[in-house]
Amino acid sequence: MTGPVVVGLDGSPASVTAAWWAAREAVDRRLPLLLLHSWTTQPLNVPVAQEALSKQRYGGQVLHRMEAELLHRHPDLTVTTELVSEPAAQALLDLGETASLLVLGSRGHGSVASFLLGSISLHVLGLARCPTVVVRTGDPAVPEGWQPPAEIRGDIVVGVQHNGPTIAPLLEFALTTAQLHGTRVLAVRALPMSSLVTHPHALTEPGDEAWQAEEHGRLAAELAPWREKFPDVELVPRVSRGAAAQVLLSASADSRLTVVGRRRHASRLTWKLGPVAHAALHHMPCPVAVVPHD
Repeated sequence: MTGPVVVGLDGSPASVTAAWWAAREAVDRRLPLLLLHSWTTQPLNVPVAQEALSKQRYGGQVLHRMEAELLHRHPDLTVTTELVSEPAAQALLDLGETASLLVLGSRGHGSVASFLLGSISLHVLGLARCPTVVVRTGDPAVPEGWQPPAEIRGDIVVGVQHNGPTIAPLLEFALTTAQLHGTRVLAVRALPMSSLVTHPHALTEPGDEAWQAEEHGRLAAELAPWREKFPDVELVPRVSRGAAAQVLLSASADSRLTVVGRRRHASRLTWKLGPVAHAALHHMPCPVAVVPHD
């Protein structure tokens, strides 16, 4: 990945938190950072007049202040800014064609209302060509000073529900990120309760242990090529029975980043996020990366 890390910025606390996270990630990845502000799509609580000139002036101030703060924190970071008139979602999707990473802010738990409006975030998450990360306001992974205590420097969790080429982009992103941060990756697979029908011996406790070991071994074998590709990253398989969203939420309770996937869409007119991605974005306490796959 050689394109910039792009973050949507409107001056709200959510977008500021996202910019802090994006700057740290750009430094670690040795990539430039691009701060984007759409002056035609500003938050409803911005105390500026409706005239275009006032909105543009406000947007320029937001970008200038954030650029100065980030360069003070990271003197070696390359930062550029863009003040655009296009709707925010359109501008972010256009930049996402060549970006390495898009970063959005979220106002808190129980909502994907991001750096502008929830519908904008969902639109970008559903259509971006590159991985997109949502960072929550007050996220424990991005405290003041950027030095999280040891107890929250957790794993990177990635959902690998189905074997095959669809999981390759997710594992590539998760393992590359883990390699940069010196942490391990927990690869999580959920098996539905209906699997008891095809594994009747799992109804008993000894059988359940044998069945778990069998499924764990199958996942470990699927991950073997990735261990060879990333020998410096600890890659841990975990198989649990239950709904995929709930299994992933439980595994991510102490993670620093959760990675989920969604299918690419050929047209910007039709898009959707799956139930697991929706659940992660609504309920995960940590940043969530949505990675597109074919």
